[in-house]
Amino acid sequence: MALWETVTDSINHYTGLSPPAFFTILALMFVTYKVVSGMFVAADDYAAVKRANEFALREPVQMGDVTEEELREYDGSDPNKPLLMAIKGQIYDVSRSRMFYGPGGPYALFAGRDASRALALMSFDPKDLTGNVEGLSASELEVLQDWEYKFMEKYVKVGQLVSKNTSESKETGNETEASKHDGNKSEGKKQGHETQ
Repeated sequence: MALWETVTDSINHYTGLSPPAFFTILALMFVTYKVVSGMFVAADDYAAVKRANEFALREPVQMGDVTEEELREYDGSDPNKPLLMAIKGQIYDVSRSRMFYGPGGPYALFAGRDASRALALMSFDPKDLTGNVEGLSASELEVLQDWEYKFMEKYVKVGQLVSKNTSESKETGNETEASKHDGNKSEGKKQGHETQ
């Protein structure tokens, strides 16, 4: 009891306030501090934001020909991979807009896919997440063209979509070409030995 009287006398003596007024002001100051400090990024959050920004600022990597299946790997689920999206078969690196196209973003379902139909229809329906633009009206195709121009202006084109068959035939063609090249080398060696 003596301690309480000493504290209240000290508050009154040093501040000129009654103890209830002093503690009310103290509580209001604490609440104000919490509200104001909550408006800014915490130290741990800042490190996460900085890492995300560092990734977004990396130079886009040219992907070349990519199948739809391969494109799905770049939907933002792996933070070490770029965030890619396709429009009309052209693939763009949208990593710098991770807050929109990355996990949890409002357009996250478009990442890792050709979203041509969905963009033309302004649709978030998963069945519209396709590059098939058949049956779209002229005005819908115009909307899609506007989206394509926006992407061309804002993001770097890093590749194009190809069908799985095209991708496989290219690999087979490269293997055949390599074996022909190796065959020509061995023929040249044989001919070289015959002339000597």
